[in-house]
Amino acid sequence: MKYYKRIILVITAIFISLVLFFYFYVSPKRVTPILMYHAINNGRRSTLNVEPLNFSRQMKFLHDNNFNVISLAELTENIEKGVYFLPKTVVLTFDDGFEDNYINAFPILSKYKMPAEMFLITNYVGKHEMYLDWDQVRLMSENGIDFGAHTRNDIYLPSIVNNDAELWNEIYESKKDIESNISQKVEYFCYPVGGFNEKIKNIVKKAGYKAACATNRGFDKMNKDVFELNRVKITNSDMEKPLHFRAKLSGYYNVFRSLKKGD
Repeated sequence: MKYYKRIILVITAIFISLVLFFYFYVSPKRVTPILMYHAINNGRRSTLNVEPLNFSRQMKFLHDNNFNVISLAELTENIEKGVYFLPKTVVLTFDDGFEDNYINAFPILSKYKMPAEMFLITNYVGKHEMYLDWDQVRLMSENGIDFGAHTRNDIYLPSIVNNDAELWNEIYESKKDIESNISQKVEYFCYPVGGFNEKIKNIVKKAGYKAACATNRGFDKMNKDVFELNRVKITNSDMEKPLHFRAKLSGYYNVFRSLKKGD
């Protein structure tokens, strides 16, 4: 009998320890996940590509499970106020400005009335194959999609050394490119490959942005610094791993993943 009592005491102690660990360590570290997408097509499978069918399944999952999909603007404005959202709140972002975002993602986002932030490489718009043109950008901007800048030439910003004029051109002029083509103010920036430093952050602030997204390079895992927002990369295989996908949506993903380089 004493043996069984000891087992019960041990199990109880473990349970209490886990509860305390979650309550005091894990729970305070929850953030609103910012989901990161790139291409939405049926081309060569890569970690930056999600097939349209799987993207549709992911958005349907958010809709059917009553997730609150908010804009990047709503998130950052509330972070600045110290207001945090309840669980099951997410933000959708898309990097690079691929044309398949218009063809394959936009109709699904419209179907579920979900806002999203798309970051454009402005010198690619209407000029490079597989990228959006300005007519597509304008149509989406009039129908629930916000646009931010992803530089003019998709350049890794920390590689620009001792050339503030070039940094300004990539950061500020990409903002002006978008604003001159659509009737929407551009207030959000995205660092290519998540690369930034304090100097680059300060230039982004000087250029008039309200916030900036990294990948998993943001050092502030709590996303209190809105100029180095961590995001969660969503892959084509996530729906094949339901627990993994739910973990990415939980808000606790940053607690357990290691600091990675790049996308």
